Amino acid sequence: MDKQDTTKPKNVDYFHVPDELWAEIKLCLPEVPERQGPGHPRADDRAVWNGIWYHLWTGCQWKAIHVNWFGVCSSTIHERFQTWRKAGVFEAILRRLANYYAEHREIGREWQSIDSKSVAAPLADDASGRNPTDRGKQGSKIHPLVDERGAPLAVHVTGANEHDEWSADDLIVSIVVDRPDPQDVEQHFCADKGYDYDDVHETVEQAHYVPHIKHRRRRNEPVVEECPIPGELRYPARRWVVERTLGWLNKRRAIRTRWAKSAANWLALLQFASAHILFNMAIYG
Repeated sequence: MDKQDTTKPKNVDYFHVPDELWAEIKLCLPEVPERQGPGHPRADDRAVWNGIWYHLWTGCQWKAIHVNWFGVCSSTIHERFQTWRKAGVFEAILRRLANYYAEHREIGREWQSIDSKSVAAPLADDASGRNPTDRGKQGSKIHPLVDERGAPLAVHVTGANEHDEWSADDLIVSIVVDRPDPQDVEQHFCADKGYDYDDVHETVEQAHYVPHIKHRRRRNEPVVEECPIPGELRYPARRWVVERTLGWLNKRRAIRTRWAKSAANWLALLQFASAHILFNMAIYG
């Protein structure tokens, strides 16, 4: 990969999907029959993806994408984005890039972590709510599940007023790659105090994870020296990787603030961004 084509955020070309990433994306696109008869030829898929890539990084309105930039009008880019989203293309891309990452680096399944991040969602129609940490403004939450290096294996969205505990089950069932048999590979599940509830512990244990959820002191519970997990003297610093992944996602302006009205459209952008992170980690480690 040439230095000018690097996908590290500080060097990203907002106008072009990297060639190596495009080679993986195009394998996930549905076949389109050749057009018969008169009419305009179909817009080039690569040019359309360049437009989607630009929207992801800049957060601009779809209609602000000028036809001269990619040779495709903004309405075509948005229409094709909607068509591919409905066809499950973005989830397929995330799954393919997760397998691509597994081939190049091997998924660190032993320690997996989850967390959430609230973002403003001023135009959202669904999967949004009044954010109690932002003066009741409309917002949404991003919930990723990552491996021990921070590679995203699942992503989920909810309203900002929904409790984190309800997302654990959705994340576990949304993992895009097959999990190995827990009897062969012991898998640990790390989460912060926001997930310290009986139903989360039950969900995690039913999924055959070893839970490592930081204890949340209940009302009237005496203050004692924390005893995290039997046999452990302290909490290993393993949750930071998911916070770093949330920071990587936040570099993309279409993710930093949710301008998408539809939660499904925003989730598709999150899946695309997560796939790009997986691609980066496969190439650069």
